[in-house]
Amino acid sequence: MNPGVERIVLGNTKILCYFGTPLPYSAVQEFYFDFLPNQTYLTTGIWTFEIEGVSIRNGVYNMYLSSYSVRNADTVFFISDPNGTLTIPSTSRKVITVGAYNSIYNSYADFSGRGYESGSADITSAQFIATYAKPELVAPGVNVNAAVAGGGYAGFTGTSFSTPYVTGAAALLLEWGIVRGNDPFLYGEKVKAYLIRGARRLPGVSEYPNPEVGWGALCVQDSLPV
Repeated sequence: MNPGVERIVLGNTKILCYFGTPLPYSAVQEFYFDFLPNQTYLTTGIWTFEIEGVSIRNGVYNMYLSSYSVRNADTVFFISDPNGTLTIPSTSRKVITVGAYNSIYNSYADFSGRGYESGSADITSAQFIATYAKPELVAPGVNVNAAVAGGGYAGFTGTSFSTPYVTGAAALLLEWGIVRGNDPFLYGEKVKAYLIRGARRLPGVSEYPNPEVGWGALCVQDSLPV
């Protein structure tokens, strides 16, 4: 399908179809469907998509809904798969993808995206899982105490509050390596390897890496190669 936009009108619904091209964070082609009311409301009911490939590589495709903030909460997939809920740019191979866990109970936070870099839920090769595990690790993301505008503190929940933990950990590792001269040639992939090396296992989880917590919970102390 050539890049561009195609417009389709079905009943009271206007559908804008955007055909994208491979991007730096995703080597596969992407399609975006924007549902707009042709009059007042969208056509209600169950929408079915029939996909017919022209040049098929492996026949795997993934569909995602927009976030709750921009859609009706009643708009859901009839059959969904939680193991393909990673979003851009966390699907990129080179970034450090961070999930969330509840540091009070040492348990996975069920709102945190999960899956593998490929986005496929049908992965069986242990070597493939170890190579493309996403997220790489998890950090506290439930009721995190943070400053609020105007002063004071409040508890916040979400992976947006897990990521700063790992950002700070990466900065500490770079200071240890480059500023203090312990590893002058420390680079991004090596930082990721150190963080994975030190990730702490969570109770009740026996297989690592896995699509929920990756290699485990962030632990800066165990990540330092000393």
